[in-house]
Amino acid sequence: MKQRVLVVCTGNICRSPLAAAMLSRDLSGRTIASAGLAAPVGAPADPMALEFAAARGLDLSAHRARHVTLAMCQTADLILVMELRQQAELRRRYPQVWGKVFRLGGVDGFDIADPYRKPRKAFEAACVEVVAGAAAWSDRIRQLEGRRELNELAVAHCA
Repeated sequence: MKQRVLVVCTGNICRSPLAAAMLSRDLSGRTIASAGLAAPVGAPADPMALEFAAARGLDLSAHRARHVTLAMCQTADLILVMELRQQAELRRRYPQVWGKVFRLGGVDGFDIADPYRKPRKAFEAACVEVVAGAAAWSDRIRQLEGRRELNELAVAHCA
């Protein structure tokens, strides 16, 4: 069961906080966290990220950027990144977590480009992709858990 999900991007001020907030809303009862490979530690979420989150009923006002650590990665059941290069970097830094690092857009096969310091259209595009990726992973996690529960019921019924 995927109880602890870590979402990672570069700065932990745009994409990963938004994705983590969406996953937290969609996957209640789980621990969802975010971090960055090169985070400006303690920085709040980018103003446009705050705006896009608020438009979806999510509040990122308490968010503060933090660096990803080995301990975070080891504790997570699933690690979601935004880009293939971030996936490769996490796997390089922490090879012991290789098998649980996937792209947020990986279910549908896309990277989510970093919108930081780019025009509003870049934020809009990234937000649409984060929404799609988070929804796809939420569905996937619920489906996998539903299958597991069905398997457990079948085993109990046969016992």
